[in-house]
Amino acid sequence: MDQLLSFHSLFTLLMLILLQAVLGFDNLLYISLESKKAPEKRQSYVRKMGVGLAIILRILLLFALMSLIQYFQKPFVSLHGNNILEFEFNIHSIIVLGGGIFIIYTAVKEIWHMMLIQEHKETDDDRKLSEKMVIFWIVIMNLVFSFDSILSAMALTSGMEYVPQLILMTIAIILGGVIMIALADKVANFLQKNRMYEVLGLFVLLIVGIMLLSEGGHLAHLYLFNNAVTPMSKTTFYFVITVLVLVDVIQGKYQKNLLIAKDSTDDSKTRSGKES
Repeated sequence: MDQLLSFHSLFTLLMLILLQAVLGFDNLLYISLESKKAPEKRQSYVRKMGVGLAIILRILLLFALMSLIQYFQKPFVSLHGNNILEFEFNIHSIIVLGGGIFIIYTAVKEIWHMMLIQEHKETDDDRKLSEKMVIFWIVIMNLVFSFDSILSAMALTSGMEYVPQLILMTIAIILGGVIMIALADKVANFLQKNRMYEVLGLFVLLIVGIMLLSEGGHLAHLYLFNNAVTPMSKTTFYFVITVLVLVDVIQGKYQKNLLIAKDSTDDSKTRSGKES
């Protein structure tokens, strides 16, 4: 108990909450975009229910990882001895790779629908099923994203006794989940009011998927044509995201200037026509 109430433990808890917030950004973006597939009146409920269930499952995952971490990291299938493909898959790598593939699929599908400007009309029964499926995928992807945050939290609290370590990480998961619930509606409403940023959000998700693929390949010790798959660094990830945001802002400003110039030209032509 003394260790739990020490200044070092309180500082560690603050760092854990910050870690949950930073690593939860891409998760929050996914939740905001995925919840749009539910009926409009139920989207806020879907977001809160999805994150709420994910918090409970994250805590269960925390217990499982702390007790069974060696089994998650232990390879169960491997291939060596050739110059084309080598790997050592474990449970952790499979989960991360599966999450990356699903996120890339989701981002590409939504971008494709935007290009085709397709509107899908569903019956009430279909929407009820869609609502359940949206919650299901929010929970599943929240667990995929939580693997790295929990493992990072375990590294951050290494050296502590088992019980204080478990209590601190559980508190951080709950508080991080509460923050996500509080911000989910705000992020979703912002994207709803600024539809042009939806495309940016989807491309950010695409980059997240690529990052997960690279990380999963690294965890699986994947080699393609004798070249090791290396994980995308967080620095590279945030640099790419910054560039995407800057390009989107500059493009929006440029389009706005073009519209202003076009309106000025049209007004000049209209006045010239009236004078003549």
